[in-house]
Amino acid sequence: MEIEKTNRMNALFEFYATLLTEKQMNYVELYYADDYSLAEIAEEYGVTRQAVYDNIKRTEKVLESYETKLHMYSDFIVRGEIFDELIKNYVDDSFLIEKIQILKGLEDND
Repeated sequence: MEIEKTNRMNALFEFYATLLTEKQMNYVELYYADDYSLAEIAEEYGVTRQAVYDNIKRTEKVLESYETKLHMYSDFIVRGEIFDELIKNYVDDSFLIEKIQILKGLEDND
């Protein structure tokens, strides 16, 4: 499995998990976060490997669709890049640095 795809699916899952069904959440978390195989998930839930595969593929499309519409993950990345650039360029501005750290902390708590 491609590490980039795994990382992206895990990130999208972090942002949109609450919008998924319980089964979708369980399958995707086991497959991407816990590195279970399709066969292991199928055995765990008493379904076929194909059923797990189909569910995960549909859920990937759902997660990508949410990102296309809501942009939560891409906005998070852009904000992080802007914060890093501000910190780098205004390293001597303690007030600005403090406020940026507060904002970054708020995002981390979500």
